Amino acid sequence: MEVKSYLRHGPTEVFGVVASSSSNSLYDGKRAYVPALEDVLVWDVKKGEQTAMWHETGLRTLVTCLARSPNWDTFAVGYADGSIRLWSAATKAVLVTFNGHKSAISALAFDAAGTTLASGSKDTDIIVWDVVGEVGMFRLRGHRDQITGLAFIAAKPDGDAEALNDESAVHPPTHVLSSSKDTFLKLFSLATQHCVETVVGHRGEAWSFAYDTSSGVLVSGGGEGEVKCWKVDQEVLTKGVLAAPDGKLRRAIFPIASLSLPSTSHTHNITQITLHPTLPVLAIHSGEKTIDVFRLRTEEELRKKLARRRRREREKKKEGGKPAKGKGKAVEEDEEDDDEDVGNGGEAEVEWRDRLAIWSVIRCSAKVKSFSFAPETAKTKGDVQILAALSNNSLEVYNLPPPASSKAPAVDPVRLYSLDIPGHRSDIRTLCVSSDDSLLASASSGTLKIWNIKTTKCVRTMECGYAICSAFLPGDRHIVVGTKSGEILLYDLSSSSLLETFAAHTGPVWSMHVRPDNRGLVTGSGDKDIKFWDFEVRDVKGDDGEQGARVLTMAHTKTLKMTDDILAIKYSPDGRLLAVSLLDSTVKVFYADTLKFFLSLYGHKLPVLSLDISSDSKLIITCSADKNIKIWGLDFGDCHRSLFGHEESIMQVAFERGTHYFWSVSKDKMLKYWDGDKFECIQKLDGHHGEVWALAVSHRGNFVATGSHDKSIRIWEKTDEPLFLEEERERELESLYDSNVNARDRDEMRVLPNGEAVPPAESSEVTKSTTENLMAGERIIEALDISEQDRAVARAHREEIEKLSVEAAKQVPTPPRNPIFGMYGGIGPEEYVLKVVRQIPAASLHDALLVLPFGKVSQLIEHLDVWALKEWQITLTSRVLFFLLRTHHSQIVATRALRSTMLSLRRNLREALRRQKDTVGYNLAALKYIQRQHDAAREADFYEQDGGMVEEEKVRAKIDAGLKKRRRAALQS
Repeated sequence: MEVKSYLRHGPTEVFGVVASSSSNSLYDGKRAYVPALEDVLVWDVKKGEQTAMWHETGLRTLVTCLARSPNWDTFAVGYADGSIRLWSAATKAVLVTFNGHKSAISALAFDAAGTTLASGSKDTDIIVWDVVGEVGMFRLRGHRDQITGLAFIAAKPDGDAEALNDESAVHPPTHVLSSSKDTFLKLFSLATQHCVETVVGHRGEAWSFAYDTSSGVLVSGGGEGEVKCWKVDQEVLTKGVLAAPDGKLRRAIFPIASLSLPSTSHTHNITQITLHPTLPVLAIHSGEKTIDVFRLRTEEELRKKLARRRRREREKKKEGGKPAKGKGKAVEEDEEDDDEDVGNGGEAEVEWRDRLAIWSVIRCSAKVKSFSFAPETAKTKGDVQILAALSNNSLEVYNLPPPASSKAPAVDPVRLYSLDIPGHRSDIRTLCVSSDDSLLASASSGTLKIWNIKTTKCVRTMECGYAICSAFLPGDRHIVVGTKSGEILLYDLSSSSLLETFAAHTGPVWSMHVRPDNRGLVTGSGDKDIKFWDFEVRDVKGDDGEQGARVLTMAHTKTLKMTDDILAIKYSPDGRLLAVSLLDSTVKVFYADTLKFFLSLYGHKLPVLSLDISSDSKLIITCSADKNIKIWGLDFGDCHRSLFGHEESIMQVAFERGTHYFWSVSKDKMLKYWDGDKFECIQKLDGHHGEVWALAVSHRGNFVATGSHDKSIRIWEKTDEPLFLEEERERELESLYDSNVNARDRDEMRVLPNGEAVPPAESSEVTKSTTENLMAGERIIEALDISEQDRAVARAHREEIEKLSVEAAKQVPTPPRNPIFGMYGGIGPEEYVLKVVRQIPAASLHDALLVLPFGKVSQLIEHLDVWALKEWQITLTSRVLFFLLRTHHSQIVATRALRSTMLSLRRNLREALRRQKDTVGYNLAALKYIQRQHDAAREADFYEQDGGMVEEEKVRAKIDAGLKKRRRAALQS
């Protein structure tokens, strides 16, 4: 029996997405780092060009969170499947992948040094990762809903006056602060791995917070426009439990103010609160389209504000509640007196809310999904730039000039850049391909865009109404679009202009098709009319009355009235028949020339949304909202087969030219490839993250384009790789099994004898069973088996030699070894196992070791003894050993056969670690010596200039310059 093969299709291009709304965005003043469904795009916002795309082959899950490391090159990207990837901006490659969460990542935060990463997820857990060691340190539990914000807090060392005063010093983090939709803020200690304080402050969900390290002020936002300020007590963080004067325990976080926003009418959630990285500026996103930006007043401004308040109170008392009539010399003297009073002892009356002064209110053109401050540079001194990522697939950058004075009203933001051309603002409803397969037209509500398929660049953008259908006209110089209002728009591509608007129908134009003779087209509408149009060329007179250019137009020739709304219409390629889909779930077939009725195709339970006819005019396929595809013969109208195609309504079907293969797209986000003769699904292609509305097949059949609710256009190209149906079904079953394995990875609920559930521990190991981890564990087991076989053969060979004389022993041939050792240059079995373990990523090593049964653990411990004796990879050896001891401690202690191995391992490992410690100590002392020599040389260069001492003024100027460089405007509470 001959097995039929097909050619596999694969995703090659994704374009049309500027910024998706699944995650936050980042901005460095020049480049914007934004999510684009499963990828991260890097845009040069000034030029409007895409400079990089961070894409990992095979990754299909949405980007849900972004965070930038303090070293400015590493980015942490969280995904909807719970994985975190660290990307390098320079190499555009993944540095390490962390797997530990069970659902989408919702919050990420680096510590000040960039060596520790905290991640929060919809699974309510927080995991702290060691970025350098590439491992999960521990998992923290306590919240009961999605984590919305994270920040590391470093308690300043107690008693070290120099460290306390030095703001530029980087202290190691001691606590993690988190907010959640369960309304709580929680403070976790990294030392004890437990929650040390829970803050109950919001009536609704806690959506975001910002923490200022220099002042210890925390600003949090919740539902219904609620913003609260808190103070973090550094003394409690450093010393632990402290008693207040009233005998109660001191709180680590206590409230200091509740803020009211300028626009008090709204009740939206406070979705983002961000502090500027260097300037005393606070921004809050609360409304649909607005970002409120506040400036924090200086001490001088606060002193004057309090003085004015005191003066007004004194005037009211003096006048008996009446306002003062004049502002003469006496008032000025009073103000001077008040200034002195405030300077002496009025500071306690300043509330934290007095420090906030409204700087500007940014009103964007659409709903804001997230925003990001640009870091301050010498070029933008005093100005603040904000990138706003909008929900309509666009980016905007605003500049806020500094206020003229402290009393000046709010400044108007200046929109510097807007990035919206490379994508649509709304769902892509229709696609069509030019006859030479070089151009692709996409239309949505408001815009028609023409794309170069080879470069995926947008070459034309034209305004249109709510587009529903479109078609290239013969010659590919014009395009016609049908709209929801019933108009037909005719565009000239060379001039990017709308040539003519035809008020064709009174209902939506649901479908149109160019006649096979290329001399006209037919349109079908919701007004129950089918209209036939002929292409004509008319002369346009110039301004001087002379004959000008000749332009294309359309003339309405005849109308065919139907009994119901027309949803789809198509000519047969031979021009003989016209098929029409009606709202009554039937398809009527007419003769194209006489418009006489030929066939009625009845069988769908819901209206047919799309249809197509094969190139040989023998088959017609129809798809419906009833999720079925039906294949009919055009000779007698018989239904060859009804296929259950998709899980949701099927939006469009199209034949591949010259074959009986066809494509279908649906609201279930899938694209499927079918064989119309064998009635088999050839291939299922997933990639879109929203309903797929539009489909266009190339004329040569080498690619297919799809457009979706996620505003992306995807190109799926035919490859040279053969595809067999049996193999494809096996692959689908494997992927289904993998997804089930990951879905089963849940915490097992332990139950007491009385039936009560045991709550999970507040802190636990970071583990997650994935297919990659299982395969890594299997590789270790396989390596141990190969090693054990080789050692057994070698042992038997040695025993055989020992029984023989010296002369006879020389005649015994060496037994053949496994060829795999020869691949690595004849290495020993222990070294081969080490090589396999080294190839496993550090983040997956612990999960891979959990796969090993105890028999293999015993074999691995014997190998660890050899590694320690020969001092191979001592760090890795120690890590593997300590993990095995923690996991299998009881069994190892109870196994007498391992006693001699463990004693030998202890002796060998201690000796190896001692030698390594001596080497590290020697190198550290040498580095400190080099640093002292370098510092001494720098000081000598500084104080000596041209053979003598420099002037005192120059020294002071240099010291002041260094202080200014380090100075940061602090928020004080």
